[in-house]
Amino acid sequence: MAVSAEPAVELFVAHTDGPADRTLLVIHGGPDWDHSYLREPLIHLTGRRLILPDLRGCGRSTQGLRDDQYTPDAAVGDLTALLDAFEVRQADILGFSYGGALAQHLALTAPERVRRLIIASSSVLPVPPDAFNGWHERDVRLAAGSTVWSDRTLSGPELVRAAAVAEAPANLWRPEVLPDYQRRLDSINFTAEWLRPWQAGILPGARPDAAAERLTRLGIPLLLLHGRQDMTFPAGLAEDAERLIPSARAVVLDDAGHMAHIDQPGTWLSAIADFLI
Repeated sequence: MAVSAEPAVELFVAHTDGPADRTLLVIHGGPDWDHSYLREPLIHLTGRRLILPDLRGCGRSTQGLRDDQYTPDAAVGDLTALLDAFEVRQADILGFSYGGALAQHLALTAPERVRRLIIASSSVLPVPPDAFNGWHERDVRLAAGSTVWSDRTLSGPELVRAAAVAEAPANLWRPEVLPDYQRRLDSINFTAEWLRPWQAGILPGARPDAAAERLTRLGIPLLLLHGRQDMTFPAGLAEDAERLIPSARAVVLDDAGHMAHIDQPGTWLSAIADFLI
């Protein structure tokens, strides 16, 4: 679907049938991943229209743009245009990981388009530099990923894929779900379009400034959905944000890591269904 004329951008979009006034727009993370790793268990969410786009530069969406055209502002502009294309005046928004920052950005720039907001495996609050100090198991699980990112023989999509595979034990908590996760990684169309501006130091930060204060003023119902053992964003930040934002509710799932929807798919989906009543 075309979402921008200058530059010309088309987003690949997976979607289901359903009423326009019960639309859930899902924003994937990465950002150089695609939406597919989030399809399960979301496809089992009944009574809703699901819209799952690949962001610009990701998956099967437009690639080859200038590095300065991969920005949070541009991505949010695409997503707003996508709602227009689907003739959706107001939607529920779910942002996962990096997509959680984009979801906040969308809510703050176009609050009239957001009915309810879900920030999954992400954070409204900044991550303190000492947030994970003393967590030895995290250091062990992240070691393989760190080795891949420092490997100068890898670049582009090959690097992004290799890092995702190496970081799998850190992104999950329950080892028994690792085979399912690895199958999902095998099917992802990884790119490296966003990696280039990040490596060049020109990619703007995605998490909005003073997000908690600004979301408080908006009063949009907010679900903070998190895994207790998330090694990317500390679970405690979701609970801290719940105390700061009157409209927020934190649901922290035990025995779940960053990919909480894979560690605990049933309870993860139930939390979303309960929130979107």
